[in-house]
Amino acid sequence: MVSVKRFVQDEPALMSAAKGFVTQFSAVEDPVVSVARRAKSLTSRIAWVLLGTVLFQDRDYSEIRALLNALYTKFPDEKLWSLPVPTGLEIEAVVESSFGGRNWSLFEHVAGIFWSVGLFVRHHPNLVDWACERTPEEMWRDLGEIYFMGKSNPRPKACAAIYRIIAQAPLGLGVVYRESRKMPPLPLTMGARRFLAILGPAREVSFADLEASEKQKMATDFFVAVNAENPYAVAHALQFFLEEGCEDFICRERTRHCAECPLYEFCNYAEHRR
Repeated sequence: MVSVKRFVQDEPALMSAAKGFVTQFSAVEDPVVSVARRAKSLTSRIAWVLLGTVLFQDRDYSEIRALLNALYTKFPDEKLWSLPVPTGLEIEAVVESSFGGRNWSLFEHVAGIFWSVGLFVRHHPNLVDWACERTPEEMWRDLGEIYFMGKSNPRPKACAAIYRIIAQAPLGLGVVYRESRKMPPLPLTMGARRFLAILGPAREVSFADLEASEKQKMATDFFVAVNAENPYAVAHALQFFLEEGCEDFICRERTRHCAECPLYEFCNYAEHRR
């Protein structure tokens, strides 16, 4: 396996293209943050980020966005945590309507997740103060209270939620927090995994066969190599690489079917070549 440092040295043109891709996609909101911004208060936005992050599983981006929009329309702002809580049947009905049925791995858990996020907010009624008083590591610990947020390392959903909360707009909500030298692992999305496996330093090995710690180290090293000042911007942008959108891959939809993509010379999935 080629190290990230060696890859950077050997592939200057590809690294330049990767930086161009990140620049082009770093301002694209992910579906969780975009729906959370509908909320009126910052506490409500944080709460909806938490819910959206937990629910973001086994559905594509457009489907998750549609579900979160439908849930927000039915239970806006504080309805997520205010009493009395919605019934399980009410919550499940929104999912069935959004997905056209119950065929979703989280369907049997969705009401419990909704109630669990609401309970978390009732335990921490001012989520802005909650964030301001904690380091990201402490937030990571507290988020274990939420059902399906994960209990053991590395808890990728908890990590993703934290970065969505603290990252500056348009990447996140820009919530102030207690700074710490120790930060949660950067989110390793399916899009970033594809990039590393198809175009990046894992392209000559099986990325899937690497240990979880090796995958995370490679991803983090690569994110830093592309943008040392803001590696989360790289993690954020690469989530859209070959990720399903409304009608095609999100990256195709936003680059005139690859014609304006900085990676077009290197990507075998590119539709148009100059």
